[in-house]
Amino acid sequence: MSNYTEDSIKSLDWNVHIRERPGMYIGKLGDGSSHDDGIYVLLKEVLDNCIDEFMRGFGKTIEISIKEDKVSVRDYGRGIPLKKMVDCVSKINTGGKFDDSTAYDTAIGMNGVGVKAVNALSSFFKVHCFVDGKQKSAEFSQGVKLVENNIESTKEANGTIITFTPDKALFINFHWYNEHIEKMMWNYVYLNRGLTISCNGQKYMSKNGLLDLINNNLSSEALYQPILLKENDFECALVHTNRNYGEEYYTFVNSQYTIYGGTHQQAFREAIVKTVREFYKKDFEPNDVRNSIVSALSIRVKNATFEAQTKTKLGSQYMEPGGQTIRNYVNDMVGRLLDKYLHMNSDVADAILKKILESEKERKEIAGIKKSFKEVQKKVSLHNSKLLDCRYHFNTNDLHGTETQIFITEGNSATGSITPSRDVNTQAIFSLRGKPLNTLKISKKKIYENEELSLLQAALNIEDGLDGLRYNNIIIATDADDDGMHIRLLLLTFFLKYYPDLVKSGHVYILQTPLFRVRNKQETIYCYSDEEKIIAIEKLGNKPEITRFKGLGEIDPSEFKNFIGVNMRADPVVLDKTTNVMNMLDFYMGKNDDDRRQFITERLKDEIDEA
Repeated sequence: MSNYTEDSIKSLDWNVHIRERPGMYIGKLGDGSSHDDGIYVLLKEVLDNCIDEFMRGFGKTIEISIKEDKVSVRDYGRGIPLKKMVDCVSKINTGGKFDDSTAYDTAIGMNGVGVKAVNALSSFFKVHCFVDGKQKSAEFSQGVKLVENNIESTKEANGTIITFTPDKALFINFHWYNEHIEKMMWNYVYLNRGLTISCNGQKYMSKNGLLDLINNNLSSEALYQPILLKENDFECALVHTNRNYGEEYYTFVNSQYTIYGGTHQQAFREAIVKTVREFYKKDFEPNDVRNSIVSALSIRVKNATFEAQTKTKLGSQYMEPGGQTIRNYVNDMVGRLLDKYLHMNSDVADAILKKILESEKERKEIAGIKKSFKEVQKKVSLHNSKLLDCRYHFNTNDLHGTETQIFITEGNSATGSITPSRDVNTQAIFSLRGKPLNTLKISKKKIYENEELSLLQAALNIEDGLDGLRYNNIIIATDADDDGMHIRLLLLTFFLKYYPDLVKSGHVYILQTPLFRVRNKQETIYCYSDEEKIIAIEKLGNKPEITRFKGLGEIDPSEFKNFIGVNMRADPVVLDKTTNVMNMLDFYMGKNDDDRRQFITERLKDEIDEA
């Protein structure tokens, strides 16, 4: 055994510790394809400080530039006090938000860590502050100070410019997805009326706050005008839709999007049920009350405690230390405001009651079928032939829960390639028998009658909402041929119709695997397109060997591990906020063969003309 002595004890510098353990500070590193990858957390940490200034009444505009690798964020707040500027970006647990008597008691950033993590994890980091006619700047690399300029005069307006480039040694092959950035920008302006964010020339602002959020995220028809309830530091909006499944929540604390919920979201769900039961004087089932609801909640909590530095889940139990519990606060607000609204708007009350009764009827109709499948669903375990499970899970707060993935494959051939290549700790596999059911025009009852989709629901653990989601990333892994594309569409139809919140929350991906292998005796290059193949041939020269992969099963497991590891290419399934999901699904998966045939013919003609 190794000797355990004084020499075994190490003390790491602050920046070295952050770089050694980035997961503690920004969650996973990622390549930018996922909304919660590290590069977006870096951007968020910088923006949170700008929002804190806006919330205190300083600076109504934030300007962002993202060009290739470099990010620049300019706010018009008060600027960091110049003599402490370097300390605030390079000394851990240093900042102006620790004193409870300050105006920062409901700030987003309270730990004195965020921007230091950005500094340590960037190959280039520059801070430039303007305060009352004076300016100062400093530059760093990986947290190490390179340049510190003296205080000088300036005519620039007060504020701060943070410029950084994520370190490619850590963020391997990363790139920015505009869809993830746009969603982040919209969430900031929904929560901060009067704020304008300019990002790469596009302006974001919201006049109606959470009402805009709800209306811009509806994928089904609303059954009534969305309800807006607001009082002091509490605001919520909610509406029921004409879909017959699921719940969708957008919850915020101190303008921070808590994508994984927390104590406030749990209290909100309980409060809706409690208020509706008391209003109608009927003991409705909670799922019937909340079925098909789309809602948003924003509260402000003093000295908020989150379950991680990434602040995606609220852990606080109290609105302020020693004060009212969050549960009682949210129950009181929803109870008073929603009850009053329903009494004053009988048409909305009638629409909600009708929806609840419809959900109750459907639930009772499928109760017997669900019961008969209960034993079948219990088989979804390590020993089930369809599911090869992994060790960690997303819904159990495991250390590696956010890294968990499940590959949905077609047939035994593809499964055979992935199985020996996967990481058994974080990667699971669900094997389809063939093409799944087209679920566009069928009821939930038919889902439970279909063994394959019933087992898939149970494997993901999504029947009662996303709270129990078993894997953070659901990756559709089908062949790059017509059948594979069709299976993709069938699975996306299932998710978008019955679990659209899975897609909207950024959990669904399409696996990209190489189409070609180009190699000679010295080098092998995998190509994902014809263009990449041409470049590879030019590089290797002298007639290299070219292999065309027709399906996942043709790729040897020893090679396949290269495509589902750190260099995996997985495209997120992202919905544009202007997309009408049901119209889109009707067009591609409905019974409109003539329209689709014309659509395909026109595009084939365009491709032929271009060729």
